[in-house]
Amino acid sequence: MNVTQRFLHYVSFDTQSDESSPSCPSTPKQRLLGQALVEEMQAMGIADARMDDNGYVYGSVPGTPGAPVIGLIAHMDTSPDCSGASVRPRVVEYQGGDVVLNEERQNVLRQADFPQLRRSVGKHLIVTDGTTLLGADDKAGIAEILTAVEELLSSGKSHAPVRIAFTPDEEIGRGADRFDLAGFGADYAYTADGGTLGEIEYENFNAASAKVVCHGRSIHPGSAKNKLINAQLLAMEFHAMLPVNERPEYTEGYEGFSMLTQMHGDVETAELHYIIRDHDREKFEQKKGRFSEIAAYLNRRWGDGAVELTVKDSYYNMKEKILPCMYVVERARAAMAKAGMEPVAVPIRGGTDGAMLSFKGLPCPNLCTGGENYHGRFEYIPVEDMEACVRMLRYLLEDAAGARP
Repeated sequence: MNVTQRFLHYVSFDTQSDESSPSCPSTPKQRLLGQALVEEMQAMGIADARMDDNGYVYGSVPGTPGAPVIGLIAHMDTSPDCSGASVRPRVVEYQGGDVVLNEERQNVLRQADFPQLRRSVGKHLIVTDGTTLLGADDKAGIAEILTAVEELLSSGKSHAPVRIAFTPDEEIGRGADRFDLAGFGADYAYTADGGTLGEIEYENFNAASAKVVCHGRSIHPGSAKNKLINAQLLAMEFHAMLPVNERPEYTEGYEGFSMLTQMHGDVETAELHYIIRDHDREKFEQKKGRFSEIAAYLNRRWGDGAVELTVKDSYYNMKEKILPCMYVVERARAAMAKAGMEPVAVPIRGGTDGAMLSFKGLPCPNLCTGGENYHGRFEYIPVEDMEACVRMLRYLLEDAAGARP
């Protein structure tokens, strides 16, 4: 199969993860794709392809003795933010302007909303029907890795030894939690989990989650004066004390944010769920501190226990772990240029499995896959960009055959 055929097959699997589930993987449907990948890898000649008890898929390809062992990693799950069931992709020869995804629902991929479409004039876009996400994040990465490896195996060219891993639950921040790092055996690795062609990422957000539980006091409204405490209004008061200009819709580049991701409740109890992000560790700690200060203020005002705050760190900026081994980034840049890309280092306004793996001792920057508008109905990926990413991965592995670990 070529990379497009692979990708179109993979997106037929519904693999959304579920943050509320304690299991690993968080949804059993991720195992269906995992098993299909194992069978495909074995058919390609990757004899040790397997899926472990936690739903992680592994495999290895021998290479030039003495060359560095390179890991290639992608994730199988898709975001819970938008449905990934019954994805109906189609290929559009893009000549500019808007793309009607679903005429009945008037879902239109508008160039005015997504000006990056101009870069894809003359290319073939894989788009959704406007009712689901596409799944390029990160099934494009899986398709590109396996296509590159298959082409290497059939070419007979020298290449570095390869370790392959496909993880569950990356979208809910658990992709590296049960990764078999010792068994993986790579000297360094790359996640193929990026977006725009040419991007290489070795800086990411420091990340935390925050849960705010507000406790009220329900009294019949007819006799509520000076007695009723509405937990929903208390939650609204908490949220109103966070800076408006530190929301994601008002930030870019290295600017951090706090984002309300979920809310529910009634008069007695209300909950707010947030994510907190910043590239700068000091500013990250300040943002978390602000949450604590607001909770403390509201408890002084409404009584101890009125607001319960739980803040949990998720991952940290991998930059400090990559800087001592920048040759990993330089080798990727060289492969990108050879594949016809213009390499550009950009900060990830998010996180990858690579961030957590870097802190566990496996340097692991992130490489582009070509996708755009992840996590929503307007997601798309150019066929030509996926093909370029396959070439990049091949050159990365071929050129490393003569390198030192």
